[in-house]
Amino acid sequence: MHPRTGALSVTGTVTTVPDPSYLASGRSERGPVLYCVSETSRGAVAGFDVSGPLPRPLGAPVPTGSADPTHLTVCHDHLVTADYGSGSVTVLPLASDGTPLAPSSVLLHEGSGPNLERQSAPHAHQVVRDPSGTWVLSVDLGTDSVRVCSLDPGTGQLRLHDVMDLPPGTGPRHLVFHPRSDHAYVLGELRPTVTVCRWDSAAGVLRPAGECHLFPDGAGVPVQPSAPVVSPDGRHLWAAVRGTDSIAVLSLDETGEAVRLATSVSCGGRWPRDLTLHPSGRRLYAANEYSGDVTWFDLDTTGVPRRAGSLTVPAASNVLFV
Repeated sequence: MHPRTGALSVTGTVTTVPDPSYLASGRSERGPVLYCVSETSRGAVAGFDVSGPLPRPLGAPVPTGSADPTHLTVCHDHLVTADYGSGSVTVLPLASDGTPLAPSSVLLHEGSGPNLERQSAPHAHQVVRDPSGTWVLSVDLGTDSVRVCSLDPGTGQLRLHDVMDLPPGTGPRHLVFHPRSDHAYVLGELRPTVTVCRWDSAAGVLRPAGECHLFPDGAGVPVQPSAPVVSPDGRHLWAAVRGTDSIAVLSLDETGEAVRLATSVSCGGRWPRDLTLHPSGRRLYAANEYSGDVTWFDLDTTGVPRRAGSLTVPAASNVLFV
């Protein structure tokens, strides 16, 4: 990445893992480590040493024992995956050099939703560690819920602590925390909404406090929102919207609880599967899966992204800064 313009250029390609649909970063005794899921029916994760010019595999991919892992996070020297196909969350310990080991626990979700095509069973879509580092939250599209779990660092056991239910048919996909850590925003894939939630990290409790529609009711727009991002100053929220190939721009008030749809802009390609904010907060990157590109945007105080460039990346699904 060019430090001044944010432009991306290709330095190499690694092809050792099939369908590496989502990435996460961690650190080992040797330095930074890159992790990815292998979103296949057999499911696996892989680690890479990224201290050199190209990622170096840390051994062969490790089976998760679950189907179609779509997301992952690092918590307490463990790798945690959301397994869409099997409706579960899997925990894998990490060796001192960052290598994933065999799973230490699997937490199965239960339930279903009213959308028979997409919600006949649980479908864990995201796992994320809360800002305090105490809790692991799993977002389940199939059961219209977000589960709050505790992870025992010593045993690698994941235990259910609390559940927040969403309106039937919401199909929650991803959530993101407000930089002040007292609110979270859940993006619905089946019902294009942003649900505003209050977060109590001391109690490990997430509760809905409001909702913002990305499209007027009854508009009949066939969309699948995919990824929410919040600005470092807590004033703006962006959401990628597949179907309209757009980025919705939402404004947040000072409390973080009032959300208003301000405008939308083109994502620069087709089917934006993910959005990533540069650590500086000055640029936004859209991974456009169907058009096979990553498009980046400059950001200013208005929060409206301005297209600045694009790079061809076949079937782009996620961007990560390490």
